[in-house]
Amino acid sequence: MTTYPHLLAPLDLGHVRLRNRVLMGSMHTGLEETGDWGRVAAFYAARAAGGAGLIVTGGMAPNREGGVFPGAAGLFSDTDIANHRRVTDAVHDAGGLIAMQILHAGRYAYGKECVAPSAIKSPISPFVPRELDAEGIEKQITDIVTAAVRAREAGYDGVEIMGSEGYFLNQFLVRHTNRRDDDWGGSYENRMRLPVEVVRRVREAVGPEFILIYRISLIDLVPDGSSWEEVVQLARAIEAAGASLLNTGIGWHEARVPTIATSVPRAAFTWLTARLRPEVGIPVITSNRINTPEVGERVLAAGQADMVSMARPFLADANFVAKAAAGRAEEIAPCIACNQACLDHTFSGKLTSCLVNPRACHETELVYTPSEAPKRVAVVGAGPAGMMTALVAAERGHQVVLFDRAERVGGQLHLAASVPGKEEFKGLIAWFGTMLERSTVELRLGAEARPEDLAGFEQVVIATGVAPRDPGIAGQERALSYLDVLQGAPVGRRVAVIGAGGIGFDVSEYLVHSGTSPTEDLALWRREWGVGDPAEAAGGLAAPAPEAPAREVWLLQRKAEKPGRGLGKTTGWIHRAALAAKGVKMMGGVSYKAITPEGLLVERDGAEQVLPVDDVVLCAGQVSERSLADALIAMGITPHVIGGADVAAELDAKRAIDQGARLAAAL
Repeated sequence: MTTYPHLLAPLDLGHVRLRNRVLMGSMHTGLEETGDWGRVAAFYAARAAGGAGLIVTGGMAPNREGGVFPGAAGLFSDTDIANHRRVTDAVHDAGGLIAMQILHAGRYAYGKECVAPSAIKSPISPFVPRELDAEGIEKQITDIVTAAVRAREAGYDGVEIMGSEGYFLNQFLVRHTNRRDDDWGGSYENRMRLPVEVVRRVREAVGPEFILIYRISLIDLVPDGSSWEEVVQLARAIEAAGASLLNTGIGWHEARVPTIATSVPRAAFTWLTARLRPEVGIPVITSNRINTPEVGERVLAAGQADMVSMARPFLADANFVAKAAAGRAEEIAPCIACNQACLDHTFSGKLTSCLVNPRACHETELVYTPSEAPKRVAVVGAGPAGMMTALVAAERGHQVVLFDRAERVGGQLHLAASVPGKEEFKGLIAWFGTMLERSTVELRLGAEARPEDLAGFEQVVIATGVAPRDPGIAGQERALSYLDVLQGAPVGRRVAVIGAGGIGFDVSEYLVHSGTSPTEDLALWRREWGVGDPAEAAGGLAAPAPEAPAREVWLLQRKAEKPGRGLGKTTGWIHRAALAAKGVKMMGGVSYKAITPEGLLVERDGAEQVLPVDDVVLCAGQVSERSLADALIAMGITPHVIGGADVAAELDAKRAIDQGARLAAAL
């Protein structure tokens, strides 16, 4: 008897039977653009072997003008077909099924040749698109159909046509981007003509024995978006045109509402899929912030969808489904939706990976082979760098002892977990704890590791993290550190936060909230961000109504620039907008003169002023804690120094975990 009877139930599509209800959703990884097709095949084959019911690739361009960026991968030649055949063969050999996503970026394309229904520039790309004429529209249809036929020739089991997230087909649907007055614009019947025609002609070209998924936007979250009546009308027309499955898309990329970041509640948009499901006769897939088998099972058991789509959870753990089926769900490495190594990399032109799993997209390069000469290894520091080092070293056969002066593992991950909107870090800490408990690692907690304790080990790894930097401000003995605050120290009603890096933003978020975190209360989160109902307002936008802030907060930095510029590429705007909605006063170009009983004396633009605050919180950077490493070096022992002890850069768990994994793989 399985714990997840709905999640693991097969789904019969008539011409093919999916082994379970889990779709590995589309993600652009950058792997195809490397040209290393063995690496691409290894990535997808690992997820097929890990139990995904159906895999969808990252978006493949149907033509050059439709590529997300110049040089974006697609199926343009016989060579491309042969390369993709390596991927599909590997997936089939691993027991899986795979569909290729066809993604035409339209005005989102980062190229001068971009095209769209109307010549309206996107706020997230630099080029004004060329408005297509009737002949140009026909070319786009033909190219999408050709891509689908080539996908079938390459051995794919189906295609997904990307019609959501504000991409090309979605752009035709709404007045926000379609200002045409010909047969492809004006009335909704005309505006939906292109996606329906694409699906009809793709089905005609590939035949009935081929999976055809249409990615439909259920809530655009942009002005002049689709109404719910239009969404249903389109869904029914897409079904009639020959789609096998409807996969739900949420929000446009330019929307000012977060949809997949860690602060978004789990399964935040399944209520929309539940509403669409009875309107059509084909299976409907739900998506966004479904990251555990328990969440997926609950959604399916409630009848909200026929399948669940999980994309980034398959970066975090390729064996997600296999572990759930084997009763080992607590061993699934959790996607914490941080975006740091996936979407931030993608939108920076870097290869995708995963903070939690550095092997994601590096399966052929980062390999944990058994050690031919196991050693006694000491790891000091049970934060993210130390824990990952210990686990990988033990997996390879080394005899590992993990030291930490704290009584629990996790290090400063516990600080992150205390911040409203970052509750997913609790699951990461729990996962590390479970994996350490089930490994051969010996834990020595609650005692400081001394140099003499480490003398008998063949390899010593120092992962002792960071300590707050001394900012040298007069009167700073009156201040609190971020450690004090995030560990529960009492704080007054008016607070100045010194330092506007990631920690300063986290502390400010902590200070302005009280009571239930919006991430754990969907109704509260929707009110805060203005997520309405597309049946009541086109696009699903409502007026944001955030809760009153718990404190009055000033967030300050020395740099004369807008605070938050160094935050994550795809999440920084969320943090800035959230604090602005809570009335946080963000100020750059500030010099700190003194902390006094009256408040914080600062100078800005040549003028001094006293901020009348009850408390000052220091988030003014970190320094590496490497006193133990220095003592060992003085004894003639050369340790490996990793994580914050190596480079003090905020609290960089991504770099720390990657560094720990790579060191342990090489020991």
